[in-house]
Amino acid sequence: MPPRSTINTGVNNTALPHRFPIAIDPADIDFMGHVNNASYLKWVQDAVIDHWRSLAPVEAVARHLWVALKHEITYRRPTFLGDEVIATVLLEKVQGARASYETVIRRGEEVLAEVRSTWCSIDAETLRPARLAREVIARFFPEPLVD
Repeated sequence: MPPRSTINTGVNNTALPHRFPIAIDPADIDFMGHVNNASYLKWVQDAVIDHWRSLAPVEAVARHLWVALKHEITYRRPTFLGDEVIATVLLEKVQGARASYETVIRRGEEVLAEVRSTWCSIDAETLRPARLAREVIARFFPEPLVD
């Protein structure tokens, strides 16, 4: 069964997962010969922003910026230069100006890291928190199919 997500109405809907390929740069590699933990934060940010830009209308992308409020990362396995890595992003809920995401970073079927993060939408002009319009949120939570 697909993951369930909540929009600001409290109604459960299924969010569409977003797959984001990650390019590992030699600068990501630390003194231990694998990807430095700080690189995972950049990857999650890139994946979440790509998710936003891929589904939100152009006008909403221009009006809203996203800032990270919190990241909780569980590292499962090291990542190395040359690995083919995919981040799968799932928007869990939107409440007010906040959005909660789960991102799973994998090499094939192997989970490398799991990240829970909270983001705040801000108005691009005022730089103040800004709620998303209901029709924008709906693009991320399509209606379930009815038999």
